[in-house]
Amino acid sequence: MAGNLTLQRMIHAGCRQLRLDEDARHDLQLLVTGKSSMSAMTDADLKKVIEALKQRGFRAGFRKAAKGRRAAAPRADLRYVHVLWKLLGDAGALESPGRDGLNAFVRRRFGGKWQSVPIDIDALRDQRQINDVIQALRDWCKRKGLRLQ
Repeated sequence: MAGNLTLQRMIHAGCRQLRLDEDARHDLQLLVTGKSSMSAMTDADLKKVIEALKQRGFRAGFRKAAKGRRAAAPRADLRYVHVLWKLLGDAGALESPGRDGLNAFVRRRFGGKWQSVPIDIDALRDQRQINDVIQALRDWCKRKGLRLQ
């Protein structure tokens, strides 16, 4: 009996959050249900695996942001970009201190340099581009006399 696809997705999300690889997931499933494959599990089995993940620290809905707020950037270096932008905003150096302002800054500053500029900063994946943004913001912070840690 094939299990519920939503429950299977939740298990995969839990394993990603807990940084469990496929082998570890199969071992956990076998331990909890006696079945290593989710396709062989019932909904009750899948729920047992989710409970086991929760006991190990999985927080369902962890990536969802509070109402009116976006989830944190998916990468640490992108989160650092947001920290630098907030630092500049708190210092009064920005006309538009929010996410829209950051995205506009990236488009203005790097639109001619890069082949394409993403609509949102969190969509950047090229390490060189991310480093370019970080360096530009760090230089700006230094010009404003802000201390970086």
